[in-house]
Amino acid sequence: MASLRRLFRRDVSGSDAPATGATPVAGVHVTTDELIRLRLAARDLQLGSRRPSLSTIAGAHASRFRGRGMDYLESRGYQAGDDIRNMDWRVTARAGNPHVKLYTEERERPVVVMVDLNPGMFFGTRGAFKSVIAARAAALIGWAAVHRHDRIGALLFNGSHHELRPLGGQRGVLRLIRALVSATDPESGMRQLEHPALLTDALRRLRRVARPGGLVCILSDFYGIDADTRVHLQRLRQHSDVVACQIVDAVEVHAPPPGRYGISDGRRTAVLDTRSAARQAAYERYFAQHEQAVDELMRACAVPRIRLTTTDDVVDRLRGSLGEGTRRGAGSVGVAA
Repeated sequence: MASLRRLFRRDVSGSDAPATGATPVAGVHVTTDELIRLRLAARDLQLGSRRPSLSTIAGAHASRFRGRGMDYLESRGYQAGDDIRNMDWRVTARAGNPHVKLYTEERERPVVVMVDLNPGMFFGTRGAFKSVIAARAAALIGWAAVHRHDRIGALLFNGSHHELRPLGGQRGVLRLIRALVSATDPESGMRQLEHPALLTDALRRLRRVARPGGLVCILSDFYGIDADTRVHLQRLRQHSDVVACQIVDAVEVHAPPPGRYGISDGRRTAVLDTRSAARQAAYERYFAQHEQAVDELMRACAVPRIRLTTTDDVVDRLRGSLGEGTRRGAGSVGVAA
């Protein structure tokens, strides 16, 4: 831990304190130490893949290329230029003509996390803010990528976009951690204006950051989906494995107890009245429609969906679901009760 802190300070110097200088509050802010501590838990996190890696850099994933790797694939007849160190003498003796062994080449795979930090993500009625859950999940995925010798990149957006090109080793994940700590400061995050097409615009940009054969993990509450979202998501899916992590709060599933609640988006204030059964029904109907829209979108794009709540232990939720999710074609994975 101490060595990682020193590397963090040397490479991406910054402070754990929020941009406003306020003392970090657990569940509201994330800190460097908190995200660095996730590196051990990430060792058990599987980043499964259905799509062969197309990277030209050696790594831990099987690719379409055949060459001098670790796993024996087959033997074939000798061709001019073949390395004689790969001669398969047993098959050669049996067939009466020279044969060589072929192995599966191992290639690294770029992993990109897209973190939606729209103002609505700086919200949570229990456990932690949705932005904090997203940061923990992104850091876990980053550490898991490093453990598997993959590169880690990111696209963070909240009013503006912050692109991190995939970078390998601890420097890659520490750069991501610094960006997450800065971008998830609620004081500055809440000052950003909501933009209806922000999620779709981010997906368009993501197609430039993600590389064919890689893994893309989208962390969002998906309130920004529109008619164009499906187009960009399907194009992204053509060349990459994509997993959607939908982050929800309990109050988005069930209406709060009957009463009058003061609410604010940081600029405007209003009153939420749930005293009547009709208003409670309308409240839950709105969120049920959103849930259905997200489910239909992911199924149409063959993107598995992992549902995280603000009270979840992110390590436990992702440990089994993420590896399983990237091997499925569609549907919801790890849905919270």
